[in-house]
Amino acid sequence: MKLDILAFGAHPDDVELSASGTLINHIKKGYKCGIVDLTNGELGTRGTAETRKEEAEASSKIIGIIAREYLNLADGFFNNDGDHRLEVVKMIRKYQPSIVLCNAISDRHPDHGRGASLVSDAIFLSGLVKVVTQIGGVDQLPWRPQAVYHYIQDRFIKPDFVVDVSDVWEQRMESVKAFKTQFYQADSTEPDTAISSKEFLDFLKGRAMEYGRPAGFQFAEGFTVERYPGINDLTLLK
Repeated sequence: MKLDILAFGAHPDDVELSASGTLINHIKKGYKCGIVDLTNGELGTRGTAETRKEEAEASSKIIGIIAREYLNLADGFFNNDGDHRLEVVKMIRKYQPSIVLCNAISDRHPDHGRGASLVSDAIFLSGLVKVVTQIGGVDQLPWRPQAVYHYIQDRFIKPDFVVDVSDVWEQRMESVKAFKTQFYQADSTEPDTAISSKEFLDFLKGRAMEYGRPAGFQFAEGFTVERYPGINDLTLLK
C-alpha cells in the first residue's frame, strides 16, 4: 500500500496535536495518508497503553487515514540506534511515502527530539541498497521519500512554512479530543497534567491562529524543513 504522506509520532496523539489538520486537508484532496506511532505512550500519567490505542483508532477514523501502525518501542527509553532505525526503515519501505512528517526537532518531552532524529536517520538508510530489511520473510525494496518535514509541538519554533487548516479546524480538534484520557474532560477523575486542562485546548487554538495570521489564514499548522523546498512558480506561494 503506497501512501502519499506518512506521519510518525513518538506517542499516540503527537500527530493529532500538531499535524492532523494537514493530513485531513490532503485526504480531502484525494491523497492517501497514514500514521506510525513509535511507542504506545505507556508512561503517560493518564490512561493506559490500551486506552491510548483505542483512542488512536477512534482518532484515525476522524482524520480519515487508511493505515496506522504501532512499533511498540519503549516509551521514554527508545534510542536512535541501529535496531530502532531498522524498524522505522521497514515502515518507510512498506508504505513508500512521498512525504514524511515527524516530531519536532527539539521539544519539552525528550522523546520528541529523539523521535525526530530517529526517523530522519532512518529515511536516509531506507534509500540504501545494502541496508536489508524484510517483512514476512520477503525482502523490501529501498525507498527514500522526497521530503521530511518536522511539525512543531509544545515549545515555540519559528516555522519554515505553514499549512492552512482553517476549513478543517473543527474536525482536527475532534481528532485531538478522541484521546479522552489525555485531554480536558469535565468529569474526568484522572490526575491533572500539563495538557489536561481546558486552557491547553485554548493554547492549541491560539498557537494555530499565531501561525496562521502572517499568511492570512485563520488557523495554520507550522513545519520546519531539513532542506529548503523549491518551486518554479512564485504565484503558488501565499
